[in-house]
Amino acid sequence: MAYVLQFNTHMSRSQYDGIISRLDAAGAGNPPGRLYHVCYGPEGDLSVTDVWESMEQVQEFGKTLFPILAEAGIEAGVPEPASVHNIMIGA
Repeated sequence: MAYVLQFNTHMSRSQYDGIISRLDAAGAGNPPGRLYHVCYGPEGDLSVTDVWESMEQVQEFGKTLFPILAEAGIEAGVPEPASVHNIMIGA
């Protein structure tokens, strides 16, 4: 069963880009089990939504992600995972 998680991070585009660079450098830029990743919203108030294959994979990724966010001063909070009922991919 897949799970969706939404993070309201209130970060800027440059902060987001820096986090992605640090994840890439840590070998976690494309973690196993993450099906989709979307970053969206106005400058300075970005949100992130991910869809994962399992919560165990989310927790494993969090071991790398959360220390990087903390070092960057980003408070991501703890999202409430929701099980995915359906995914439709456009043509």
